[in-house]
Amino acid sequence: MKRKLYLLLSVAVLLTLIAGCGTAQPETVTVVETVVVEKEVVKEVVETVETVVEKEVEKLVTSRGSGDTLNILYWQAASTMNPFLSGGTKDIEAASVVLEPLARYDENGNMVPWLVEEIPTVENGGVAEDLTSITWKIKEGILWSDGTPFTAEDVKFTAEYCLNEDMGCNALSYLTDVESVEAVDDLTVKINFGVPKPFPYGPFVGATIPVLQKAQFENCMGAKAQECTEQNFAPIGTGPYKVADFKANDVVVYDINENYRDPNKPFFSQVIFKGGGDAAAAARSVLETGEVDYAWNLQVEPQILDSMALAGKGKVVTAYGTSVERLLVNFTNPNADLGDLRSVWSEADPNEHPFLSDPVVRQALSMAIDRNTIATQLYGAGGKPTCNVLPAPSVYVSTANDGCLTQDIEGANALLDDAGIVDTDGDGIREKDGVPLQILYQTSTNSVRQSTQALVKQWWEQIGVGAELRNIDAGVFFGGDPASPDTYQKFYADIEMYTNNFDGTDPESYMANWLCKEIPTPDNQWIGNNIPRWCNADYDALVAEMGKTAALEDRAELAKKMNDMLMQNYVIIPLVHRGDVSAHSNTLLGVRMNTWDSELWNIADWSRASQ
Repeated sequence: MKRKLYLLLSVAVLLTLIAGCGTAQPETVTVVETVVVEKEVVKEVVETVETVVEKEVEKLVTSRGSGDTLNILYWQAASTMNPFLSGGTKDIEAASVVLEPLARYDENGNMVPWLVEEIPTVENGGVAEDLTSITWKIKEGILWSDGTPFTAEDVKFTAEYCLNEDMGCNALSYLTDVESVEAVDDLTVKINFGVPKPFPYGPFVGATIPVLQKAQFENCMGAKAQECTEQNFAPIGTGPYKVADFKANDVVVYDINENYRDPNKPFFSQVIFKGGGDAAAAARSVLETGEVDYAWNLQVEPQILDSMALAGKGKVVTAYGTSVERLLVNFTNPNADLGDLRSVWSEADPNEHPFLSDPVVRQALSMAIDRNTIATQLYGAGGKPTCNVLPAPSVYVSTANDGCLTQDIEGANALLDDAGIVDTDGDGIREKDGVPLQILYQTSTNSVRQSTQALVKQWWEQIGVGAELRNIDAGVFFGGDPASPDTYQKFYADIEMYTNNFDGTDPESYMANWLCKEIPTPDNQWIGNNIPRWCNADYDALVAEMGKTAALEDRAELAKKMNDMLMQNYVIIPLVHRGDVSAHSNTLLGVRMNTWDSELWNIADWSRASQ
């Protein structure tokens, strides 16, 4: 088909160019007699034909909806299409196909305008000289998928929606210090900060904090947010696709957004975003069987992944960003006997954990782990041992915690002995104040994670700490259902393990995740990013200081201090700096692996090679 188009267009373009060559001829003169031109002119005509034909064929082959169904497998199924109600990456990325921010980050970590004309700066007048406001100019003609105009009022509303204290917004840290948002006119929105913001690009930049349609969500404010099932499952967006069907923890079907701003995109007529299974099965479906076009988060043993790739149906793509596989320590008591107070923190009652509140225990747990073994045996080229929760960009990387790279079982035992935390009844488990150091250690269901659990359990047993291992279906574990007892936010365990990262290259919003106000509680529908329930006024002060600091070197020092405070208080025990690993079919074109934003950030540009 493509060859036929090429030939037909070649003839058409050639005749058109011939008609314009030379001077006018009598009607009786033949075409052959007319084309008596210099050799250079002929060459120029041929080159022009090739260029024009190539462009025209590309238009015909990749026009809107000319492709078949694009099959995507995120083995952690989406549980909501509203990223403000879930911190799960799979939910944020599923929503990114529909909902868009004002600006986002490309595959190199550069900020690029998306729904706006340009990135505001002090130089172009978009950022106030005193750094207390940023003004975005929205592109003309952008429509929601229902055909109504996208305006500054939608941006203003989304900020108010997330800032509502009764909601428990997942993206709240991106709105730190926002005092008000003004719709100056339909295409101009101004965000005002209560303090000077040297980095004012937290609000509405990146997949985590897109814009919602005011008309759809205005009756879903505050405590009502979770109740708006229709809106949360099928948000109206400005992206290349719209939700046709959503089944929580199973599948999302997307149809083309006919009001998408580029009339030639997207290429695929439909997208199916399937969840379920495990990482190995997802990898196999792309690399071996070819049933799926794209598979995400292939946390699979490197030997298995390499073997699958030999089938030749797909390719593995990797990008290193800020992802860290880590253990999170519960600072509150998760004992089921506490009922509604289980794992609940409050300023009046921190509800301290019976033994993990002791820094000596937390330090010993970290010292006993061999991070190099985990990285080399379970991640291969897709992982490096790390002692930091902030592993990149390099300017922000601390070297103060590198001692953790060396496993020290003997030192961990001595530390516990010196603290009087010993085994008094001979069962191999130490006790603190009569409470056995018996840990419920949970994570999502995944072969690499279960292998990591098994290794860590063995090492902890060598220092007199017992561990019960639990794994939970990823769709549930990373879901946002406030009624479920099994979400990572509820944290009904002593230790849990997963990976997290952040949009873009500036860590200000990310480091704000461990503010006291970010602790998940029943009052905020268990939505918050401070999963360990660790509250420290000195840490909060550093976050505030970074929000007022302009110089990159000074911001870097503050970020390192925050990282070191988290590490040296063993709030988080980092294990592996993970490369994001995905795979796509050899026929899938346009994929630009992006670790700084959603991996689906440029899905409008994806197409399929002709076969």
